[in-house]
Amino acid sequence: MTANQPATRRVADLFSLLRESLRDVERDYTTGSTRRALLLLAVPMMLEMSMEAVFALVDMIYVARLGAAAVTVVGITEAMLTILYALAIGLSTATTALVARRIGEKRRAAAALAATQSLWLAALMAAAIGIPGALFAHELLGFMGADSEVIETGNRYTAVMLGGSASIFYIFLLNAVFRGAGDAAIAMRSLWLANGVNLVLDPCLIFGLGPFPELGVTGAAIATTIGRSTGIAYQLWHLTGARSRIRLRRRLIAPHAGVMLKLLRISAGGIGQYLVVTSSWLLVIRILATFGTNAVAGFTIAIRIMEFVYLPAWGLSNATATLVGQNLGARKPDRARYAAVVATRANVLLMLGVGIAFAFSPGVLLAPFTSDPSVLQIATECLRIIGAGLPLFAVGMILTQALNGAGDTMTPTWLNLICFWLLQIPLAAWLARGTALEEGGVAWAITISSGLLSLLAWFVFRAGRWQQQAV
Repeated sequence: MTANQPATRRVADLFSLLRESLRDVERDYTTGSTRRALLLLAVPMMLEMSMEAVFALVDMIYVARLGAAAVTVVGITEAMLTILYALAIGLSTATTALVARRIGEKRRAAAALAATQSLWLAALMAAAIGIPGALFAHELLGFMGADSEVIETGNRYTAVMLGGSASIFYIFLLNAVFRGAGDAAIAMRSLWLANGVNLVLDPCLIFGLGPFPELGVTGAAIATTIGRSTGIAYQLWHLTGARSRIRLRRRLIAPHAGVMLKLLRISAGGIGQYLVVTSSWLLVIRILATFGTNAVAGFTIAIRIMEFVYLPAWGLSNATATLVGQNLGARKPDRARYAAVVATRANVLLMLGVGIAFAFSPGVLLAPFTSDPSVLQIATECLRIIGAGLPLFAVGMILTQALNGAGDTMTPTWLNLICFWLLQIPLAAWLARGTALEEGGVAWAITISSGLLSLLAWFVFRAGRWQQQAV
């Protein structure tokens, strides 16, 4: 055997494992190699999230051609949608934790019941947000500080995005069911399909290609909603099929008060932690709006680029949550802890590389989005400042999801409350308005508060109380 044969074999084994991770097969993640289990879950989840990031970036490239006002509309609407995302992700967090725990306990019928009851809760939340959001889009943009040009350009975009909130809830929620069950490949394919449809429709509806009407920024909202709805249809097709690991049956569809209350109890922490984060982001956007349209546009572009790397990292975090939940259900707390430690190390290395890219190549990353010198300068500063803290952020991303996967959703809520409401918002306001940093002060506030969150999450994780969390 030659010296390079072992290396060649290792590469071949790695590619074999990667191919296996993309297959729709049933696996037991509570036995065998923890590293292998993490990789089998993380690869499809990272690809799933990467596709979502590609969609966000391409969408922004198209919208950026319409001018700074259109980009600002997207940024302000995304800030408002963060409240909706908080509810959707919070409910999804509870669903993943409950489904994963029941799968670990080998109770599939109970896992399917949890999935069906979460659909009822999502329907109620979507109606509560979607109807008033569609009716009062004009007023909401004005409340967020948009000028008359931005409101005129984007009120229909905002109405469609808020009015289509059901598509956001269900694409998140149904994929949470798949993740909790360990069916990460199906979750990946549903987002690929949804975003593929959106990527095709986006230029057609924005610019009026072929037989399609030219709808401008409103076309981006319609394309997004149609794409997500297509993904939901694919998800439901799988969940009602005979081969599904979790099968939605008619006898489980009727509302079940006990399960819904348990979901709401766990969701309260999940929703609370994301509401804290997203509401703080709303106020950050409000602070930026006082510096003009270019400031909001610059931060919006920079944040979209960050999402491209954040979402794969969130894929790794979601894999950690699934492993933690299933292994706690199987009464293997040490294996759950080890999975979180391994994922944390991998995420730190990933984010270190990204931070270096942000520091030395921001112009290359920003070139497809804008040529406006003012917007470019603000976006560059944002990338460099926040990028410096990414390796530390990586720790908090994994460990808070480990706590969520265990069903301990209240602890991350309190950590977010301390770091984002009590620190980030007042610090951003002071640094932006009370110092010469101006817009850069907002980026520094984000970096400092996110770093503190990671440190606090590490102390909580090491204490180990989450390993006794009942779900």
